[in-house]
Amino acid sequence: MAETYTMGFWTAKPGEEDALIAAWREFAEWMKETQPSVRELRLARDLKEPEKFISFADWDGIEAIHAWKSSPEFKERIGRVKRHTDDFTAAEAELTVNVGAAAPVG
Repeated sequence: MAETYTMGFWTAKPGEEDALIAAWREFAEWMKETQPSVRELRLARDLKEPEKFISFADWDGIEAIHAWKSSPEFKERIGRVKRHTDDFTAAEAELTVNVGAAAPVG
């Protein structure tokens, strides 16, 4: 089975970066509690453009992602995060190449 991921590309409204982070954290905590097929959820902030964020999560498979997105609560919950954005794009992906983790330095 291929490693499967969801990704979100978020641009916060001016001055709403912290609100977006808080709303995303709440959304991710809800996912972790209700979606046994999701493993790890992350939100990364662009260092050059701090209003831009990328979220990603690894899943047990594409079927689990589709079931989650079709759940009754999904649209309302993601809407709580999206209201702090000027732009949002969602994506689903499968791992193509994995070179491996680097060995710790030191």
